[in-house]
Amino acid sequence: MLLPVSIMVLFMQRYTVALRRYNLQLLNATLVIPEIQATTRAKGISPKFKSFSYLYDEDHFIDALSNDVAIVRGLPKDLREARKKIKFPTVSPRNSATPEYYITQVLPRLVKSKVIGIIVNGGNCLQSILPTSLEEFQRLRCRVAFHALRLRPQIQALGSQIVGRLRASGRPYLAYHPGLLRDTLAFHGCAELFQDIHTELVQHRRNQMIKRGTVKEQLTVDSVSRKMAGLCPLMPEEVGLLLQALGYPPTTIIFLAGSETFGGQRMLIPLRAMFANLVDRTSLCSQKELSDLVGPEDPLASDLPQPPPPKSEKQLIEEWKRAGPRPRPLPPPPARPFYAHEKEGWYGWIGENDTEPDASPIEFRRQAHRLLWDALDYFVSVEADAFFPGFHNDGSGWPDYSSLIMGHRLYQKPYGITYRPDRKIVAALFENVSDHRYHPPRNWTIAAREHLNRSAGVEGVMSSAMLSRPVSFLSHPLPECSCRTPKSPAVQPVKDSNGRLLFGGEKECPDWMARSLAMASAKNSEPQNEDYEDELPEDDSSPDMQQESDRSDVNKSSEQDEEMDPDD
Repeated sequence: MLLPVSIMVLFMQRYTVALRRYNLQLLNATLVIPEIQATTRAKGISPKFKSFSYLYDEDHFIDALSNDVAIVRGLPKDLREARKKIKFPTVSPRNSATPEYYITQVLPRLVKSKVIGIIVNGGNCLQSILPTSLEEFQRLRCRVAFHALRLRPQIQALGSQIVGRLRASGRPYLAYHPGLLRDTLAFHGCAELFQDIHTELVQHRRNQMIKRGTVKEQLTVDSVSRKMAGLCPLMPEEVGLLLQALGYPPTTIIFLAGSETFGGQRMLIPLRAMFANLVDRTSLCSQKELSDLVGPEDPLASDLPQPPPPKSEKQLIEEWKRAGPRPRPLPPPPARPFYAHEKEGWYGWIGENDTEPDASPIEFRRQAHRLLWDALDYFVSVEADAFFPGFHNDGSGWPDYSSLIMGHRLYQKPYGITYRPDRKIVAALFENVSDHRYHPPRNWTIAAREHLNRSAGVEGVMSSAMLSRPVSFLSHPLPECSCRTPKSPAVQPVKDSNGRLLFGGEKECPDWMARSLAMASAKNSEPQNEDYEDELPEDDSSPDMQQESDRSDVNKSSEQDEEMDPDD
């Protein structure tokens, strides 16, 4: 798992090396353990963990790459002082930087200063598809992403407990990430999907992106046309209807992943009404378990709004006397100021001014906590029996959360069900039943089910590769991060317009790997798959689905109440 923001500092050791079988000469530097910006900004996070070890197992990271990269835990003392005084250069490569960029731009500065900082924004600092001559470097990236970067033991332990609690009933569970993030909605112009203050907040962030040059469009766009083009996230209500079309019963266990859902809990009300067992980390873990994961922290002054101190009668009289004579006729009274304690929630600033206030120290700490919750949910989502993304392959060039989970599941659990819905097709489906979406006709249910089942198969993997692989290999780690066993059927290779391999054509696995794969598959017995098929029906001729489409409004609402959790 690669989180979006990190800082890496390279300490120069030997800057060129003749690579075996390659004519290209690249950097040969010692890597200082990376730092995560969200944790470095948060002053006073738990002293038990450094920046990198706040999320990852630092010892495992060093050991796993010991034969590939020289890694140290920190800079020498003299270079640490130089870093504090900003005496060495830093670079911020674009997402699709080529190897030539590091040779022509980074290497000369590294040779001159002996140390250089690389600030990585967006989680990607090198082009997704490397030339054939750099095949070994691509495999190294696979080892880093899926083997060297391992969450620290406390996160894995709590994640395993959550998975055990989700499966305690003997039934599988589905993980769902809404993808409703303020930055995503602002970038794609999806503000009109919301109402009231939330639309204004999205537009405010979009205006900031336009000023920074991140967005090259107008401030106001037609959000409906953007949604029909598949550029906006699926709303939780739509996801619930799609899951019903797939045949998921109302008692299905759905794990809500992600530390942020823009719009709050009210956006999840329709989905929760359809599936009562919608849970998240807060409902599966005690507060003590979550606080133990965070660790002891230095206290911070609370940023909760405080009411103004009360004034005595003497102060009020003195203020009255200082006010002076009142003109006649009396002017309208000035607008009453809104005190901090009267503002509603975190968006109260927007009613007073057009400038969003700077984040407070406690907000920086919350951002670091969100990384922990995202990492925890990431672990649970990868282990899920099925995964449904609300938003992925957005085309922005940033590796979004859902795409990272889908890529990791494709690498680690290709046998698990991972839906890859085409949001453009889904938007057209809902447009056809806009007036009666809760009671769609039988042919609509069949069309939605067929599309989603295809998206979970090879066809969905291939279409996803066409969109995600040119942007981020983490979203589609094939074929470089995989191999083919002698018994597996050959897959017809698929290439893009430039002739680069997107799917198929994997090389044959070495003997030792084929033997280990055979042993692992033997341990995964059939009962789990059989239970899964019983729990998640895919038969288009299901009589239950036919009955649901023929029910009247009254009958459906009454029967749905009876199907809710009896413990409610």
